[in-house]
Amino acid sequence: MNEGRRAARRQVLQVAAKLLEEGGSEAVSTRAVAAAAGITAPALYRMFDDKDGLLAELAAYGFEMYLAEKREALALTPDDPVADLYRGWDLHVDFGLRHPAFYVLMYGTVQPGRRPPAADEAHALLVTLLGRAAEAGRLRVPVEQATRVIHAATTGATLALIGEEPSQRDLTTSARLRDTVMASVTTDSPASSGSDLASHALALDAALETALSTGVPLRDTETALLREWLQQLAD
Repeated sequence: MNEGRRAARRQVLQVAAKLLEEGGSEAVSTRAVAAAAGITAPALYRMFDDKDGLLAELAAYGFEMYLAEKREALALTPDDPVADLYRGWDLHVDFGLRHPAFYVLMYGTVQPGRRPPAADEAHALLVTLLGRAAEAGRLRVPVEQATRVIHAATTGATLALIGEEPSQRDLTTSARLRDTVMASVTTDSPASSGSDLASHALALDAALETALSTGVPLRDTETALLREWLQQLAD
């Protein structure tokens, strides 16, 4: 795709995003988007095939906005992996409440195997934050398990709040759930003794993951056995 076509496509997505924010997904008809963008319906179909294709692109556009905001905000926070997890939760919920139509499109219409690349990047960002917490000895459960728990909890909390009348929302609901979930997957402070064997094992497993990416000379069988032992110690 050349630069001109890419720019035109981006402009149409911005127009469609405005319609989505103002009237929800039902307002994003191909006719309405074409008219607002000043193009013909056939031209719009050539860009996105149909309304489903347009909505899929809008969801990806929403994830791009979300990631840009989250990365910028996290760059300003103290270098504390657990504090970043708390901050990441709040940023997630805040984005959903400021962009409810986008959020419902991004997280409320998910289908297996049809997640946009930007959604994978958002998932990878959470995995990275949890990996840092594990390396610091601040994680109680494996990264994969913590990722699933936090993703499910933040998504559920945000969708629940979106479904309430703004005047009746109690944002302490999110804060209480956040604190409960974080307490279940992280430790209060870095483990300083052998008493917290699980967090030590998870820290070693996270360190091993980093070491393997830098070329530590371990055979696959050795790596698999070592990680199996560490996971058993973490359970």
